[in-house]
Amino acid sequence: METTKIELLAPAKDCEVGMAAINHGADAVYIGGPDFGAREKASNTIEDIERLCRHAALYDAKVYVTLNTLLYDNELERARKMAYDCWNAGVDALIVQDMQLLQLDLPPIPLHASTQCDNLTVERVQELEALGFSQVVLGRELSIREIREIRRQTTVPLEFFVHGSLCVSHSGRCYLSQHIGHRSANRGACAQPCRLPWDLLDENGKVLAKNRHLLCLKDLNNSAHLEELMDAGITSFKIEGRMKEADYVKNVTAFYRQKLDEIFARRPEYEQASQGHCAYNFEVNPEKSFNRGFTDFFFNGRQKDIDAPFTPKSMGEYVGEVVWCNPLRMEIETDKVLHNGDGLCFLNLDNELVGLRADVVRVADCVPAIGKRTGNCEDAVVDNGMVTVSTNRPHGAYRGAKIYRNLDLEWQKQVDSSTGNRKIDIDLALAETKTGYELMAYCRDAAHHVSTSVQCDKITANNPEKATENIRKKALQWGDTPFNPVNLELKFKEPRLIPASVIGEMKRELVTKLTDELVENHRNNRDTRCTDIARNVSSIDPDEIPEALMTSHHCIRYANGLCSKETGQKATPLFIRNGANTFRLEFDCRNCLMRVASQ
Repeated sequence: METTKIELLAPAKDCEVGMAAINHGADAVYIGGPDFGAREKASNTIEDIERLCRHAALYDAKVYVTLNTLLYDNELERARKMAYDCWNAGVDALIVQDMQLLQLDLPPIPLHASTQCDNLTVERVQELEALGFSQVVLGRELSIREIREIRRQTTVPLEFFVHGSLCVSHSGRCYLSQHIGHRSANRGACAQPCRLPWDLLDENGKVLAKNRHLLCLKDLNNSAHLEELMDAGITSFKIEGRMKEADYVKNVTAFYRQKLDEIFARRPEYEQASQGHCAYNFEVNPEKSFNRGFTDFFFNGRQKDIDAPFTPKSMGEYVGEVVWCNPLRMEIETDKVLHNGDGLCFLNLDNELVGLRADVVRVADCVPAIGKRTGNCEDAVVDNGMVTVSTNRPHGAYRGAKIYRNLDLEWQKQVDSSTGNRKIDIDLALAETKTGYELMAYCRDAAHHVSTSVQCDKITANNPEKATENIRKKALQWGDTPFNPVNLELKFKEPRLIPASVIGEMKRELVTKLTDELVENHRNNRDTRCTDIARNVSSIDPDEIPEALMTSHHCIRYANGLCSKETGQKATPLFIRNGANTFRLEFDCRNCLMRVASQ
């Protein structure tokens, strides 16, 4: 049966984070190069990228380098040279935004169309396919219905974000940061004004909402829709987060690896795009990593509650509700295990985020039934789901407050120490030769095999059963190598006694040979792109600021109960204000779009 390879694509801030992503189940990683990577604080040397490529290639995993900023003319030659450096280092593809790159003399490295290219329509994806792009990163705003239609009318592989921070603007079409502070999002320097608090005003200057994060969205989580997305034609699932630390990448990558593997187990028409399986020594749970609350955005069309108006900071995982408190202590009804030193937070009565440290945590012996502490707990009930949290300063919580944990101290230690322990299953055969022994290894997931031999005296075993047991035990122990031997076949004319040192020597040789074989095979069989397609493309001026500073599917009218389709009232312009900056909000209700414009 023909199968479709499904790629889990994880972010890499640097080489170490990229290797952690691979070790925790990524089929590919994307990372910034020395320049032009849309994250000016996440650049990496070619030497580090080459090291990451070698590690990924061992598992037949891929490395994509982001070259996805708009370029000035005097930067094109540097970008061209960087493309060659990446190709020579073993990179599998470049993610690009500026179409001028198509007119350069580039190596045969595949090009992926960044989401910064505003890939939201069938016509746009068809255009990119005709230009020879090997993969297209779709806009996050697309619904499952729109994705199906794009797949129906195109053949280019499609990539879609499934997790992480959301840009409120159509990607590549946001100029707010550049307008306010001359820091261009299209040049990798976005200052994220969308995360700031804003006042909302009507056209008469009346304040409708004050000090709210009106442009801030929750984080994307499409983990419940992976199978639907596969069936709709998505073959690459992308995790956002090239500025995230290793703990975030480990946890979220492992979470999606497990989700995908569950699907593959019952849907044999889909399979993992790389080799190897992982084991984790921590609870895999995306709520424990940075998040502003989750949304599946526009997957099923427009919906309420996709924004995070009260804070742009991480809330973490929901713990429970306060049932009793005094200034230095609170009792929380929860099904979570809390630890001394955990970081907790909640929204106070003014909907402001308050953070606190749980200095002392213990299981509550008794809880007042009416929510009022009594000296001898006569009116208390015992409940194993209650914990007492003490703090060394007033916490400001109140009865009924919903408590979240944004730092699980014990979990953090576990995930920090996790190596992912990614292994490639192999079969072994140990045979006699005329002058000694030969050890052979066969990869179970690919047609690769290597062998090594040693010359030594062959000793007949006096105790065949024990000798065979010792050989098997030593030959099947591969420790912290990338390989996991599953079967061992012994090909002896008669039972042999082989010293452990001889078997160890062959295994060490075999690890080196098998590693080199897998790495070179991946490198030599990288996809290439056709370089003779005629490309008539237009470029975008990096300094140009259009009239619409932002175009967004997120509608502040809709989010705040002011939608004209719901109220029947005309969608007059609104204004957002932060300090000296005031911007006009215009509404295209027919297409359900909001535009931010300078006054």
